[in-house]
Amino acid sequence: MRVVVDFDLCSATGGCAQVCPEVFEVRDDGYLYVLIDEPGEELRATVTDAADLCPTAAITIEG
Repeated sequence: MRVVVDFDLCSATGGCAQVCPEVFEVRDDGYLYVLIDEPGEELRATVTDAADLCPTAAITIEG
């Protein structure tokens, strides 16, 4: 699984970081960072939840 974020769409609301802090982080500079581009299968459910909660649909999962 690969996590892809369209940073042109991302508004860095932080919902993804709240749901899946292992993969997503909004830092003090106000930008979203992907901590793990290819998380393990054990995180698929939480990464999927984070993507589903994204208000701008900026997060996609490949594979």
